[in-house]
Amino acid sequence: MANKPLVGAPLAWMTVALSLATFMQVLDSTIANVAIPTIAGNLGASNSQGTWVITSFGVANAISIPITGWLAKRIGEVKLFLWSTVLFAIASWLCGISNSLEMLIFFRVIQGVVAGPLIPLSQSLLLNNYPPAKRSTALALWSMTVIVAPICGPILGGYISDNFHWGWIFFINVPIAIVVVALTLRTLKGRETPTQIRPIDSVGLVLLVLGVGCLQVMLDRGKELDWFNSTEIIVLAAVAVVALCFLVVWELTDDHPIVDLSLFKSRNFTIGVLCISLAYMLYFGAIVLLPQLLQEVYGYTATWAGLASAPVGILPVIMSPIIGRYAHRLDMRWLITFSFVMYAVCFYWRAYTFEPGMDFGASAWPQFIQGFAVGCFFMPLTTIILSGLPPERMAAASSLSNFIRTLAGSIGTSVTTTMWADRESLHHAHLSENITPFNPAAQQTYSQLEGMGMSHQQASGWIAREITNQGLIISANEIFWLSGGAFLILLILIWFARPPFGGAGGSKEGGGAH
Repeated sequence: MANKPLVGAPLAWMTVALSLATFMQVLDSTIANVAIPTIAGNLGASNSQGTWVITSFGVANAISIPITGWLAKRIGEVKLFLWSTVLFAIASWLCGISNSLEMLIFFRVIQGVVAGPLIPLSQSLLLNNYPPAKRSTALALWSMTVIVAPICGPILGGYISDNFHWGWIFFINVPIAIVVVALTLRTLKGRETPTQIRPIDSVGLVLLVLGVGCLQVMLDRGKELDWFNSTEIIVLAAVAVVALCFLVVWELTDDHPIVDLSLFKSRNFTIGVLCISLAYMLYFGAIVLLPQLLQEVYGYTATWAGLASAPVGILPVIMSPIIGRYAHRLDMRWLITFSFVMYAVCFYWRAYTFEPGMDFGASAWPQFIQGFAVGCFFMPLTTIILSGLPPERMAAASSLSNFIRTLAGSIGTSVTTTMWADRESLHHAHLSENITPFNPAAQQTYSQLEGMGMSHQQASGWIAREITNQGLIISANEIFWLSGGAFLILLILIWFARPPFGGAGGSKEGGGAH
């Protein structure tokens, strides 16, 4: 790059600006999780419909990531970063003033699209303007914001939902964006990257939007429309399958593919992407499920649900700089093995401890210990994904792996919430079968409740609520069991990756740069 690295105060302010932009985007993907019951209730929607607020952002964000490279070449990285930040702030404000679920989802899609370039560009601008010797420090500082944001997200989301209008969950982005734009203009003015006009794979882009969009709508609407008993779901599934099949064929033959599928010829890339995407799908599904379970069954406020979810970020903040410094001496597969074992332990721990009447610690401690898993997750897997690739393919590999991981998180949300509701219905039916005049235990419960002053109708209502809560707990525990087992299977898969994991670029900076 022609520009000399920044030093002194401009370097510090640029680091703050780029880290804040990343913080804002990651915060936005977690802040709404604890607020879903509040938003859904306020807009007259069910909780399962409310999760579209999360999935619509995730899918739109995933789809826009692959075109970031083309846009950056076309208009320059600094200009694209500034425009993305400004449009993100405007879309956030529009989300906050939404007065219907449809309006909110529409603006969340726009917000997700314009947010796509923020993380890849904040990373590349950081590395391009830092002195080479300090790049690993820069990445450690940058990754800290990625880890801190999920701690702040649930707490902020919960506090705002309980004390203010939920729209402030989105309005909060506006002042952050103003600071980011001001600092970026001050530090990166005149440091634009070279631009060139390159053809865009418009056919690939249309197929990508159509295939992924239809797949996500199918997953979000399936439960409401009784899956394949609905013509709409059948049509969406057919369009998704056809579009994605055509996309694969087209991308393998196009000269300028929007998604470079030839990267899957690299063994480490394929294994790394599979592991990071499937693990993130399970992890993100649980992130969405946990606050809803705590609020619906245990009567937590959004703030307390956020506080119970937040401890997951404490250990990674402590561990990240240490891992960043010493990771080049370690076999990445051992770090990831430790991570997946800790994920499995925490999921099984929840499956054992989530029961009626559990205390705050029973939900918060597994989250805290899961910090070990999160701390040893992103950086080692990213290093494996990029290992063995030449420097000129790093950006495409980073873009494709981020696209698949983001999409997997969104699919994980839909699958988890659908499974949770379906299994609850099944358990509800089984448990209700025992409430008969011929069951002595059921009659004894009625007698006790009526002895406490309840009418027969009130007693029936209380029992029905308890059955629903039991069904929700049992079905959540089944998801925890399944997720724990899936992590143990992924544990085997990661050992098919082949060292060395330094990458063709040679240095550890090259391995972690994307």
